[in-house]
Amino acid sequence: MQTLEKNNTKKVAHFLLDWAAVIALVLCLVIFSALKGANFMSKANMVNILLAMSITTVFGIAATVTMAPDGFDMSACTLASCSAYVFVSMYLWYGLNLFMSIVVCIIATLVLYQLTMFLILVCKIPDMLATCALMFVHQVLGQWYIGGGAVSTGMRVPHSGADPARTTLSNAFSAIGRSPYIIIIMLACVLAAHIFLNYTKHGRFLYAMGGNRQAAKLSGIDVKKYRYLAGMITGLFIAIGGILVASRGSSAQVMCCDNYLMQALAAVFVGRSVGGAEKPNALGTLVGAMLVSTLENGLTICAVPYYILPAVKGAVLALALMAAYAGKKEQ
Repeated sequence: MQTLEKNNTKKVAHFLLDWAAVIALVLCLVIFSALKGANFMSKANMVNILLAMSITTVFGIAATVTMAPDGFDMSACTLASCSAYVFVSMYLWYGLNLFMSIVVCIIATLVLYQLTMFLILVCKIPDMLATCALMFVHQVLGQWYIGGGAVSTGMRVPHSGADPARTTLSNAFSAIGRSPYIIIIMLACVLAAHIFLNYTKHGRFLYAMGGNRQAAKLSGIDVKKYRYLAGMITGLFIAIGGILVASRGSSAQVMCCDNYLMQALAAVFVGRSVGGAEKPNALGTLVGAMLVSTLENGLTICAVPYYILPAVKGAVLALALMAAYAGKKEQ
């Protein structure tokens, strides 16, 4: 009888641990709804939450793909700032159409990501150290490219001093970063990453590397090739994130994407235990990003002083992480 009760207790505990992030999200929705009612649950505010989480989710998906084979990237958002600079400058300064500006932005991001892959795969520098160093490299490159100022309408082309090819942004340019398009793009990124990681052999190989790289290598998986593949897919999502930031802000401000790094990483770490996955996964990242954005939105509506926001968010996220990882020792 005692053994049965003990087993039932363990099952309940595991259930709570596996769904800790979802439970925390539901609790946030219930509490903020009780406190602010219609102000929080209004259609307009729900759209605001989706808009706020869209960019965080895309950067979180980039981190998810990187972490699948046990990688890590601290430089993703500084590189995304460079992507935003290229995207807006191609459109404004050099007069490329919107599609070509997006294509050039993606290509430029992937080219810059080759340096990340070189340091990790060729020089064999640990991911954390290599990408921390590249944060400063990206900042310097970006600042040099834009001449130390924002890329916006009315700005002359740095270095040459020439007039820009365009002086205004089209409605199509700005629409990318607005509802519903930014939400559709976010969901498309989540779906694409989910299918790739869970339903293709390439995604399963990445997870195998994340579980045990040496065993994956001995089983015949080309670990360098697949780590490079993960890097290129990460670069693609980084470029998309930079494009969304630039479109939403109708410019590329100095270091415009840098502040998204911690939120994106929090989304990945909080969401990795969703459903008992115990690994970086796209759907978990979506839940984690929603939790982060809902928490920030609710605290703002409740008029919590701005200097307390980081502490409250950090405490709730820490509790979610503690719950998510509490069962690891038992497994």
